[in-house]
Amino acid sequence: MVAHVLRLRLMLALGALRGDRSRVARTVAALLLTAAATAVAVIAIRSLSQTSEAAAHTVIVLGSSAVVLGFFVAPILAGSVDQLDPRRFAVFGVDERRLPAILALAAFVSVPSLALLLVQGAVVGVAISFGAPWAVAVLSGLVTLATAVLAARAGMALSARLLPERRSRELTALFALAVIVVAVPVGVFVASLGWAGAVPPLLHSAAAVLGMTPLGASAAFPFLVTAGQTGAAWVAGVVAVLSVAGVAAGWLALVHRALTTRERPTAVRERPGLGWFALLPSNAFGAVAARSLVYWLRDRRYIINVVIVPVAGVLTAVPLLVAGVPISVAAALPVAVMALFFGWLPHNDVAYDSTAFWIHVASGVRGVPDRLGRLVPVVLIAVPTLAVAIPVTLAVIGRWSLLPVLIGVVTSLLLTGLGISSVVSAVAPYGVSRPGDSPFQQPQRSRGGALGQAGALIGAVVLSLPTLLLAWHALTDDTVSTAPAVWTGLVTGVVVLAAGVRTGAWAFDRRGAELMEFVETV
Repeated sequence: MVAHVLRLRLMLALGALRGDRSRVARTVAALLLTAAATAVAVIAIRSLSQTSEAAAHTVIVLGSSAVVLGFFVAPILAGSVDQLDPRRFAVFGVDERRLPAILALAAFVSVPSLALLLVQGAVVGVAISFGAPWAVAVLSGLVTLATAVLAARAGMALSARLLPERRSRELTALFALAVIVVAVPVGVFVASLGWAGAVPPLLHSAAAVLGMTPLGASAAFPFLVTAGQTGAAWVAGVVAVLSVAGVAAGWLALVHRALTTRERPTAVRERPGLGWFALLPSNAFGAVAARSLVYWLRDRRYIINVVIVPVAGVLTAVPLLVAGVPISVAAALPVAVMALFFGWLPHNDVAYDSTAFWIHVASGVRGVPDRLGRLVPVVLIAVPTLAVAIPVTLAVIGRWSLLPVLIGVVTSLLLTGLGISSVVSAVAPYGVSRPGDSPFQQPQRSRGGALGQAGALIGAVVLSLPTLLLAWHALTDDTVSTAPAVWTGLVTGVVVLAAGVRTGAWAFDRRGAELMEFVETV
């Protein structure tokens, strides 16, 4: 039966490539990239034998932890079709008690698994070169390999059960944004550390912690044995064994559930092509948010506004640098300016709707769903951008202790701007270029423009002044605590956002007819 499953897997792989030249080209390119990446990884790992044991221990534990986590998360993020879905083999009459073990064995016959096998071979060689017993090193490599492969199987099963089988590109985009928000700051932080020919102490501490978790225990075990840390080695060994046993038990439970349960049929049929409307909730908030996302991602008037924000933020630091302001102070300004302008962007969102605003009035959308739905595109764009800008700023300044300060400042400016914009867009909209016109074309008729623009921008700065003052003290004095700045920024931003949404919702409900008249005539 094992040979039959392996043969079937090979047939599925070959059949997927048949008759589609573009797919063949993509597959060949992916194989070449995987082979190149594997070769580079093996060479880099082998070079660790020329460094200190502590450096090799740290790098291998951190890398192995990232690999195990990646094997589990990648199937969920990618949404690829599982060729070893247990339900595909239910029709063959295979014993349910044997099928999980057979599928797990077949999972080792794949390009990622073979690449990981080569990498683990290099890791085993490095551990042996530092004096680890060969049996301990080999066992550690096998446990890491088994944990990663079984974690990928569990991730694939969870993805098939919890997420749509046909992953929309909008959902994939959200997953990609989540990866950017997490991975880029971590990468910038690691790259900004002072290596000076050795592994920084912070990474040593991170490796020590991960070495006692299911992610890195198996990789840390042989190095702990070599270092003579008997107690820690026993803990890491037990955690590694329990981890692979736990992942295997989870995989068995998922296979059993997939083979013995049937999804309850629903009366609603999935319709393709709805995009954000299919992904977001089926209520007024979801409809407004989906429509706003479509506009923000396709209308060049919105796109120009979004592109200008990072450029304007960076340009604000140039005059300060020319005037002789220290870079540690000037570098902190662009991220604050970007947060301020991101919060200011939706201050005239009703006017950008043009005649499409009648949908809100005719469908009876209430003020709160309308106000919150319009903020979704700005949040989805601002959060990843600021998540990248903050660590880059800290790397330039060279003081990662200021992370809470920047978080407080950015949160206060962004959320207060969004709160005030929620009020201004319903109270003082002004004429803008119509859909399809040039973003730089001025409308023939305009009213209330100065009040709306200045009110949203200055109001956010004024309400954020306490946070900005606390942040300035922490920026110019290393002894000042960063806690007051971050908590003041968080509380100010949340309170102003909540109050702004409620006030804007009240204005929207009261002035619906006037807003309709405005967008029809301007």
